[in-house]
Amino acid sequence: MENFAQLLGTIDSFVWGPPLLILLVGTGVYLTVGLGLIQVTRLPLAIKYLFSKEGEKGAKGDVSSFASLCTALSATIGTGNIVGVATAVKAGGPGAIFWMWVAAFFGMATKYAEGLLAVKYRVVDENGQMSGGPMYYIERGLGNKWLAKVFALFGIGVAFFGIGTFAQVNAIKDAALLTFHVPVPVTALTLTVLVTLVTIGGIKRIAQVASAIVPFMAIFFILASAVVLLLNLSSIPAAVSLVIQSAFNPEAAFGGAAGVTMIMVMRSGIARGVFSNESGLGSAPIAAAAAKTNSCVRQGLVAMTGTFIDSIIICTLTGLVLVMTGTWNDPALAGAAMTNTAFNIGMGSNIGQYVVTIGLIFFAFTTILGWNYYGERCTEYLFGVKGIKPYKMIYIVLVASGSFLNLALIWTLADIVNGLMAIPNLIGLLGLSKVVFSETRAYFDSLGAKVKNVEIRV
Repeated sequence: MENFAQLLGTIDSFVWGPPLLILLVGTGVYLTVGLGLIQVTRLPLAIKYLFSKEGEKGAKGDVSSFASLCTALSATIGTGNIVGVATAVKAGGPGAIFWMWVAAFFGMATKYAEGLLAVKYRVVDENGQMSGGPMYYIERGLGNKWLAKVFALFGIGVAFFGIGTFAQVNAIKDAALLTFHVPVPVTALTLTVLVTLVTIGGIKRIAQVASAIVPFMAIFFILASAVVLLLNLSSIPAAVSLVIQSAFNPEAAFGGAAGVTMIMVMRSGIARGVFSNESGLGSAPIAAAAAKTNSCVRQGLVAMTGTFIDSIIICTLTGLVLVMTGTWNDPALAGAAMTNTAFNIGMGSNIGQYVVTIGLIFFAFTTILGWNYYGERCTEYLFGVKGIKPYKMIYIVLVASGSFLNLALIWTLADIVNGLMAIPNLIGLLGLSKVVFSETRAYFDSLGAKVKNVEIRV
């Protein structure tokens, strides 16, 4: 087992080496420049579209734009926001949070492009459901079917062995055991039954559950984190200063003896940031393709808000609580236990651990649901609708077994398959960037013309 762990570690370091980090962030930078800082200039419009049904009237699709985003958020707001941030800060120090911000900022432009292309190149499957995502825009846009199949294969791998099952199930098991002392077999059985009941209903039932749970739990966790920050207001400036300083000078946090380099800090922050918000991974556009919308640009804007909510808001709050309370530097703490302790210290009572545990359980549960759908669409692309039932059976078996696996191996395996999934998607985004730019220009030119016409009539 030790040799296997070392092998996975070596593969992980290779996959998440400088080339992939440059490709991930570089794609975001390129799209940001080409789209004229769309994540800044059009964010207010994107938030407006998020809560508006105006663009959905008479549109084709399976669920509303809001439900589509909730499905995407259900898959992204999970262990990455609670356990993943703790893991990143443990490995790379407070500076890892800064590199999460960088990955998220440029990732918003990447997520916009993914959402746009997903709607533009989506199709209707044999069951009458919308199917879209990187496998479709790589095949139909780039004309490269084998690369599309590679993406779909890695997508199933991430659903089975990465973000979808093991990491989430293990986090729920740990949280339930640490806080509520629930036996592991009980957690495993309960979770398996609930996942089965929801996922057999397909995208519509998953979207219904996500639309109910995700907004409530996001607001709940944000408010709880805000309470911690308000109770420790005087510590915020020092925490932010340490985050920025140690991003470029790890010794500011660890000291010279720790051996932590700036590359290690960057890798920890960017890898965990991508694990959390999934920008560039190619997962969110699979949910975006199901949205009822008449405009690919409009859905791209809605998709973009997912990264903002996930990383710029929720991951930042978790990270600041960890740094302010000093728990990130406690060698005895890791993962969910570190975040639990941080919130207990921040709130001055044991209430904090219940906030984290409840948030983690619901976030991780909805992530399992969202990734079930992503893997299903990848399976349908490769094997047709006949492959969906066997896929779901395997997924449920993996959910049932996830509680009994080693945490360190889970995170390493998740990192590897995440990185492999990102590569074909990023190639597709870069290859279709001119399509993204031209669709965006045409949409906003049209929007500007409508505004001018309204002004003239008035």
